[in-house]
Amino acid sequence: MSSNAPTAVVRAELTKIGTVRSTLVPLVLALVVSVGTGVVNGASARSAIDRHSPLLRPDFNPVDAGFVGVQLGQLALIAFAVLLVCTEYGTGMIRTSLAAVPSRGLFCLAKITAATTVALLVAVPTTFLAFLASQTALGPHGVGLSHPGALRAVLGTCLYLTLICLFSLGIATTLRSTALSLSLLFTLVFVLTPVANTIPALRTIARYLPDHAGAEVMRADPGLSPVTGLLVLAAWTAAALLAGYLTLRSRDS
Repeated sequence: MSSNAPTAVVRAELTKIGTVRSTLVPLVLALVVSVGTGVVNGASARSAIDRHSPLLRPDFNPVDAGFVGVQLGQLALIAFAVLLVCTEYGTGMIRTSLAAVPSRGLFCLAKITAATTVALLVAVPTTFLAFLASQTALGPHGVGLSHPGALRAVLGTCLYLTLICLFSLGIATTLRSTALSLSLLFTLVFVLTPVANTIPALRTIARYLPDHAGAEVMRADPGLSPVTGLLVLAAWTAAALLAGYLTLRSRDS
């Protein structure tokens, strides 16, 4: 493969994604988990509203409820990004890939392009279906895409999922380890951000963590503006991808 054929390199990366089961499974799970959890959450919220349950959050908003499933489904996209990179290192195929594409800058750019393409192709239907499914499960309490802020939140969530996938790609390229990468990223989502949000002195810092900042776009009443939140996540993503590229360029496979 010629190192001067960027399109061919991108096609090769897309072919890898389409033929390796370990990268395909998380993509399917992202859709299934997002939609399935959205339906369960919507039905649960509907029941709570109908019963006037005191357990229902006083600030409940049907728009926000539409993305509960997506917040879980994003973990599958994180896993996809990590496996996309680390599987090659784990199997030793990275040496073959770099021999075929000597330019590490081109190799890195092609992988980013392929990951972005696939992430968008998964994020768009997943987000729309999860939102509509959860609103259907809410029954008379649900809203449509014409509801104020709903379409903005859905489109923004598509961008959020794509950026968090690329952020994970950068982390995985830097660490080169499936276990380390998943541990760091899942700790960020499950532990660091939630814990920081519960501590008053750390709440301001928590707002600028990548997952928290980007997820502001899913909220009807965000702490940061949706654009600001996505820009913060984009900055984290750019930094992670740069770190990944510098690692790839400076270290042997």
